[in-house]
Amino acid sequence: MRKSRFFLLIGAVCIIIAGFIFWQNSKQIGVGGKDVSDVAVIDQAYSLITENSVYGTNEAALIEGAIRGMAGAIKDPYSTYYTEKEAALHRQSLAGQRVGIGIEITEKNGKFIVVAPVKSSPAEKAGIRPYDEIVQVDEQRLEGKTIGELMQLIQGEAGKKVNLVLYRPSTERHIKVSVERAEINNDTVASKVLKVDESDIGYVSISMFGEKTAEEWVEKTTKLISEDVEGLIVDLRDNPGGYLHSVAAVVSSIEKDNTVFAYMQNGSGAMEPLKTSKLEVDDFYLDKMKKLPIVVLQNEGSASASEVMAGAVQSWERALIVGSKSFGKGTVQETWGLENGGELKLSTNKWLTPERQWIHGKGIQADIEAEQHPLFSLEIIPLTGEYAEGDFKEEVAYTQKVLSGLGYNITRTDGFYDEDTAEAVVLYREKNELKKGRHMDEEFFASIREQVISYKENAENDEQLNMGISVMMNRLKGDI
Repeated sequence: MRKSRFFLLIGAVCIIIAGFIFWQNSKQIGVGGKDVSDVAVIDQAYSLITENSVYGTNEAALIEGAIRGMAGAIKDPYSTYYTEKEAALHRQSLAGQRVGIGIEITEKNGKFIVVAPVKSSPAEKAGIRPYDEIVQVDEQRLEGKTIGELMQLIQGEAGKKVNLVLYRPSTERHIKVSVERAEINNDTVASKVLKVDESDIGYVSISMFGEKTAEEWVEKTTKLISEDVEGLIVDLRDNPGGYLHSVAAVVSSIEKDNTVFAYMQNGSGAMEPLKTSKLEVDDFYLDKMKKLPIVVLQNEGSASASEVMAGAVQSWERALIVGSKSFGKGTVQETWGLENGGELKLSTNKWLTPERQWIHGKGIQADIEAEQHPLFSLEIIPLTGEYAEGDFKEEVAYTQKVLSGLGYNITRTDGFYDEDTAEAVVLYREKNELKKGRHMDEEFFASIREQVISYKENAENDEQLNMGISVMMNRLKGDI
């Protein structure tokens, strides 16, 4: 009797052990035989896909898709995953030199939105503007693409053209632009002396806050000081941002040490002040820089780090801001390298102005609003074809805006070729010694393009810069 009970006990233990082993195997073998995480449902999905999907799969692609999906689930356009190749392309954007078209892009609700073209880049020269949505690259539509895949499509060999289709919300139209890739030398700071009446004003343009911006800033402003400028106009228009440490160095040169220029706020709400610090430059330079009156120019393409600078000088009342409202990017990203060679970029902090204002989605208002002349703001797009009265085309709408900006009597700019448009074309042809006619053709379009380029290259037509100069002159006189 005792022996039979002993064997029954041994049998029960064996059944329990066997059941446990079977349960363990069902976790691994029953749904694919491999754990890729500590989350059961992820392992289950991985196993089901590898065992049952009719499409070819590999482990690396599935894992990258999972990482990309997690980054996308945050619903933050600035948090993203880059593959190893995409990460290399992304790093180039702030490096000393690169091949491309010069453009900062963000992803929002599945759309690829232009933050700003880099100044003097092929993208800017082609007329690409902030808030443009990129919908097609060459023949490829972008639905379902990642921002990294978009970057790969845009990048390419110098001298080769890339064709983009953009949707422009301000005009509710799609436009096509052809941009020639080029080697972009990322010198981020340029300067010159503006002679106004009997005064010398320093003009400094910062295209982005890159790796060497702080060094370039000190170099350029030192030269301006040696030329006895009486004030600085700092142009941050279409500056898409960049490195926080670079903007920290720039603002440290124009304000006393240990002054808060921004706050960092993490996910739990903890606030950390960011303060100016003493630069390793001579005291004569710092003394001069901290006394010079400053005017800052900004527009809708001024974003991120450039907004940190604008927010600081505005809060300190160190400078007046002239132009239009900035882009409105109030988050800071950090990047981590991953074991597969890729990178994960996450928004880890909000940044706030010294007055603890979060400008995300709102932008920074200019102290003095200055809108550009419509012709100066107009993009340069390729114009082809031949059109006459009764036609309705995008090229006609563009030309109507140009003719209106040049002072011709245009009553509509929607693209319908009406009688007033035809009369304006006749007058334009006569004035510019073109063949007589009431139609638009290749000769006419070439002349129109030259008119727009010439107008935009003339600094006298830059209303925001002119307003900035006027404000500076009033500051020097003590009127502001």
